[in-house]
Order: sequence, then structure tokens, then C-alpha cells
Amino acid sequence: MASRDHSSTSDYSASNYNQTAAFVYSTEYTAPILSLLKPSIGERIVDFGCGTGELTLRIQEAVGASGFTVGIDYNNDMISRALVNGVRHAYASDLQNIQIPALVLENSFDAVFSNAVLHWCKQNPRGVLDGAKRLLKVGGRFVCEMGGFMNCIGVRIGLHRAVKRRGYEPDKMDPWYFPTIEEYQGLLQSAGFRVNTISLVPRLTPLLDGGLRGWLQLFARQTFLKEFSDQEAAAIIDEVVDMCEVDMKDKEGNWALMYVRLRFLATLDSP
Repeated sequence: MASRDHSSTSDYSASNYNQTAAFVYSTEYTAPILSLLKPSIGERIVDFGCGTGELTLRIQEAVGASGFTVGIDYNNDMISRALVNGVRHAYASDLQNIQIPALVLENSFDAVFSNAVLHWCKQNPRGVLDGAKRLLKVGGRFVCEMGGFMNCIGVRIGLHRAVKRRGYEPDKMDPWYFPTIEEYQGLLQSAGFRVNTISLVPRLTPLLDGGLRGWLQLFARQTFLKEFSDQEAAAIIDEVVDMCEVDMKDKEGNWALMYVRLRFLATLDSP
């Protein structure tokens, strides 16, 4: 494979994210998980994978001046945008091995919240739970929505096929972790959490700017396809778009993708 050319069209930047994936933090799609969180005045809440901070700001407003909200994200550009957007406390860290400043006291938070992020933590999903345990009080809650079993069905198959056809091992390149209910419930329980509720929720998701091609540029170019040159990646994306058109593009030219979200509320039973 040729080395990567980091072009702006394929970077996972805050501006590209806001342009292509605003549905991630839309009111329509986030109302169920925020209702499950139920933030209240005076609470201390951490947002795992805060992105550009839209949901963090809503939580920050809900807990009020007497509360404390912290956003954590792996991407420095996202953190910079979140701070500009008005998030008071936001820090860059890998969620699988959280490094936090001293002011973010361990075992002091009422809740850890995460939306559309933990399916990126394929390397060490247990590390995410260990980080949540470090921050939560006993009895604190962990409220999350992430990609689950059968998420992005179709487009993921297409990527695997296109990469394998070129002689590479797609399992090693695939950046996503889409667990079943049974798998993630077992992981939570082994980490000391009591699972209050957990479910898989299918959600048909319209793709706006750029359709499936824009989605692949944002979410797959620098992850699944990161080792390919721009020319090779473009050829793979063309192939996947052509393959998926029959199932994901309607007669009016609108694209949609079948998301399946793993949604849960768990309580920390032991430190």
C-alpha cells in the first residue's frame, strides 16, 4: 500500500464531522439516551467521546452552576471546538486508557455518559469500563448508546469484500466493535456494574451531505482505509458505493444506512 496523503477531504476534523454527521447529536436521535441519563441540578457527569460538545453543553446546562461536566475525546480538534462552543472542561484522552488532570477527581462522578463513540474502542473495550469505574461513585450510573450487533450492515460487508479482494485482511483493518447484548452485558458485569437495562435498537438513518460516499470519507477513510493511498481508497469507496446502492439508495436518490444501537443503563455496584 502507498503511504497516506492527508487531504482535507478525508480528515476526521471537527468541521467535516459537523458537516457530514450532525445526525449523531441531533435532538431526534439523542432524546432517548438523554432521557435515560436524566441529568439533574448539581450532578457531576463525564461525557465519554464528547466530540464538538453539542450534547455536553446540554448536560452542562442541565446540571447548572452547582454541577460539574467534563468532556473527554481522543481527537484534539474536537476538544478545541468543544471549548470554543462553550464546554467549560474538556480534555483529550484515549477512552481505553483515560489520562485526566487532577481537578477531575476519581470516584466523584454521578454519571458517565457516552453517545455514538464506544464502538470505536475495539482494541480494549474493558479499558473503557475500567476508566468509568475510576471516575464514578459507588452507585453511579453508566449511560451509553453505541453501535451494536448488525450496525451498518451492508456497508461493512462491502468494505470487507473490497479490501479482501485486494489481498488484505479486513478483520485487522476493521476499526469497529459492534457487540451483542450478551457480550456487552457480560463485560459490564465482569467490571462490577449491575445492568439495569440493555437493548438493541434498529434505526434507519438518512445520510445527507455526500450520501454514502461522504459517510465513508468521514468514518472509513482514516480508519478502515487509513493505510491506502488516496487513489486506492477512492477506488474502494467507489466499489462499496456501487455495491450498496441497490439497498441503500431510494428512487429519489436519497441514501440511508441501517444503524443498530446498543443502549444501556448500568450502575456501579463495587469500587
